[in-house]
Amino acid sequence: MKALITGGAGFIGSNLVEYHLMRGDEVLVIDDLTTGLRENLQEFENCAGYRFVQADILEWNGLDEAVAWADRIYHLAAVVGMFRVLAQPVDVTRVNVIGCERVLEAVARTGSHAAVVIASSSCVYGHAATSHMREDVDLTLSPGSGGLTSYSVSKLTNEIQALSYAQKYKIPVFVIRFFNTVGQRQSGVYGFVLPRFIQQALTGVPLTVFGDGQQTRSFCDVRDTIGMVNALVKTPEARGQIVNVGHPREITIRDLADLVRYRTGSDSPVEYVPFAIGYGEEVKQITQRRPNLDRLLKLTGYQHQWSLEDTIDHLIAYYQATLPRDSLTVLNLRDNAA
Repeated sequence: MKALITGGAGFIGSNLVEYHLMRGDEVLVIDDLTTGLRENLQEFENCAGYRFVQADILEWNGLDEAVAWADRIYHLAAVVGMFRVLAQPVDVTRVNVIGCERVLEAVARTGSHAAVVIASSSCVYGHAATSHMREDVDLTLSPGSGGLTSYSVSKLTNEIQALSYAQKYKIPVFVIRFFNTVGQRQSGVYGFVLPRFIQQALTGVPLTVFGDGQQTRSFCDVRDTIGMVNALVKTPEARGQIVNVGHPREITIRDLADLVRYRTGSDSPVEYVPFAIGYGEEVKQITQRRPNLDRLLKLTGYQHQWSLEDTIDHLIAYYQATLPRDSLTVLNLRDNAA
């Protein structure tokens, strides 16, 4: 198989690179390294079948050739992470929307028969109750619903783009709404809570909880995420569908901090910081986020392989091997939220 991965130097992208190379597939990564890190791909540099191109997806003139070459395309290139989304709202709409359009246009123009995976997000559900986080519900988003609206709308637009191209050009698209994927190579710097907690615990600084910690999330190991995506792409009935991908277990952020402290054996205290200080007055806290996985299970019957404890233990070992003891990236992230 030949896999093209845009945004392949990022968290999910680099894990997809590893997955395909371990299968013996050829992989072409496109990334401008704005958010992605070249070191995420360093271990693959000498692998047969691996290629990396540093390029802006909005301008790269090799896109047609790349999509014509590929058997499977993962479009992940986007502005991601709460801190970056809040700081760069114009880039969010420009990169996320135009980048997706360019990829789909190239697929249509070249007549490529590649399966195209479009990365969407649970953010499209906005502040909806968990009971409404099903793929077939009406969505409500508004400019006044918080500073993340630009990201939510950009991802919803990507879904509409994908389904429109699928209808007109018969492109086999698979739209994935990712819910809080976690795992190795994910950075805490851009607002991802689990790697931040683990890095803080390992370096002995306070675990920073924004708000009262009663907000809940459902965390899914990236290895399970890739397993679900692969299962969907192999399922003909999933073609042209929007599917939630995540884990059904729900945990409060306060309990997550305590779980990380317990499994790291850390004496780091938990510091509660007003949500407005962490993210700004304009951002409204999302109190609950858990995916309804009925559609995924009906299509694939997928069974999750990794628990949250498994993921935390895996990340502890990963960061113990890679994290400098004097790392500055885990210090109080209020400085990065400004």
